[in-house]
Amino acid sequence: MSTSYEETGRSAQKGRTRSALVAAARALVAEGAVPTVDGVAERAGISRTTAYRYFPNQRVLLGAAHPETAASSLLGDEPPTDVTARLDRVVAAFTTLIAETEQQQRTMLRLSLEDVPGDLPLRQGRAIRWIREALEPLEGTLAAAELDRLVLAVRSVCGIEARVWLRDVAGLSPSEASELMRWSAAALLRSALEGRPPTAGASAPARSREGRGAARRPRRP
Repeated sequence: MSTSYEETGRSAQKGRTRSALVAAARALVAEGAVPTVDGVAERAGISRTTAYRYFPNQRVLLGAAHPETAASSLLGDEPPTDVTARLDRVVAAFTTLIAETEQQQRTMLRLSLEDVPGDLPLRQGRAIRWIREALEPLEGTLAAAELDRLVLAVRSVCGIEARVWLRDVAGLSPSEASELMRWSAAALLRSALEGRPPTAGASAPARSREGRGAARRPRRP
């Protein structure tokens, strides 16, 4: 098994170099630019040869620059057992994350719809996993297909895509947009609990989409 460059010797120094490159990439993303390995090296004051040792291509760089957390869960310590409280905790954490990194999220959304190399984290369905975990108490109460549709419905109202529409088209303030996304998620859950779960159609279930990504590039005309 091969050993990566970062795992061989002088690990502290290499960690600082990687952090500097990631910081430069995120700064470019925050400015609305598409970071490249060459551009990040120049911004960080690090040689291109060194930068490519850490990020051999733009795909790897974009993955490291994405502002979304790599956390496997947003429920935190001692999660509630009540499904309504669980979902609100996850959606609140997710919408806070989106709000705090909105400009970066907007840039990544734009890139996810363009012809950029590889799969961005936005296409990997991370929030689907968080929402599904929040709704685990409903397993056995809702049919599997109904639960899958509910997960997708909640995701559709609380990501950067919904926030862009609420802010830019509906004209809501940042706090109003976050509050409405939380309310929408709660309303969907309440409807499902009252016996009106989303209709299970022929689309792929949420858990199978997780590995393929939730966002897709539009077809070219």
